[in-house]
Order: sequence, then C-alpha cells, then structure tokens
Amino acid sequence: MIKLNNKKGFTLIELMIVIAIIGILAAIAIPNFIEYRNKGFCSRAESDANSIAAALADYFAIPSHTMLPAFVATNNSAAVAGSLNVALSGANTGTVGGTAQAIVITVTDASGRCPDKYRNAMAYIANQKDGWNGLIHTKYMTAN
Repeated sequence: MIKLNNKKGFTLIELMIVIAIIGILAAIAIPNFIEYRNKGFCSRAESDANSIAAALADYFAIPSHTMLPAFVATNNSAAVAGSLNVALSGANTGTVGGTAQAIVITVTDASGRCPDKYRNAMAYIANQKDGWNGLIHTKYMTAN
C-alpha cells in the first residue's frame, strides 16, 4: 500500500491573501494609469500649438513675410499659407489669429478627454499666459 503524505501546495487562505493583495494594487494602479493616459490628450493639443508656433516662426523668418497668413488647420490636413505647412494630431483643430506682433494660437482637443483637474490647473489668462479654456488650449506669441 502506498501512503500519500504529499502536502505540497498552497492553502486556500494563502491564495485568498495573494488575490486580495493583487486586488488592492490594481485598485490603486488602474485609476492612476487612466489619469496619465488622459493627460496625454492634453499634451497632444499643447504639442500641436507648439508645432503651429514653430511653423509661424519659420514663416516670419523670411523677410518678405510681414503679415499674418490666413490659417486654419484641421484633422491631419496640411494648412498651407505661403510656406506654412502643419499637420495636427488626431482630430484636433487649430486656428491662428491676432496680428503679426501679438499672435493667438488656439487648438481644440477633439477627443474631449483632457482631465478637468489638469485644465483647471493650467487655466489661461487672456493675453498673458498660455493655458486652457474648456477644451481649447491657447498659446500667445508676442513680438520682442
């Protein structure tokens, strides 16, 4: 007769404790991951505004370009005004307004997923500070 005294393995309590620990870690990590991912949508709109600003800087580097070009950029389309060519992320849209001495660039976050906490912390101040007004990121450029 063969005796089976093999007591290797985990008890039910040990398995329940491990599952509880994994559940607690997941409860902490998942909301943070979602928040970080959503902040990426804010970064996309801010990056688009910076791309437009860089394209405008290149445009005004040409001495004959002294007037603000007519410009509207939409979903991954090329906006061409003189030598200006900008493509935006996703379905974001952007506009340029103002004068050559005080340019106002706005980019709308088309995804609508930029968190309210982030947008409120980075609220814009008219003609003074880059920031968010609802789903619109505004960037100001002034001539020095």
